[in-house]
Amino acid sequence: MPKRMIPAPPIEPAPSRRPDKGAERDPISVRIATAVRLTGIGRTKIFALIKSGKIEAVKVGRSTLISYRSLRQLLEPSSDDQDG
Repeated sequence: MPKRMIPAPPIEPAPSRRPDKGAERDPISVRIATAVRLTGIGRTKIFALIKSGKIEAVKVGRSTLISYRSLRQLLEPSSDDQDG
């Protein structure tokens, strides 16, 4: 007599430890090469903007990390630039 097979319960994925796993979030910081690629601004100009204080950056070891928020603020039109 063949053994009767009992179906296994469906396997559910383990709960994610990260909330909003599917949601895209902006990074906290990016490296110089990424900032160049994202903005289209050259490396020399990026370093000049850091030196002038228009972009927030921090050195971590040999890496320079740029605040993603400061890049967005630099490139978003300000309320002073708009007519009205």
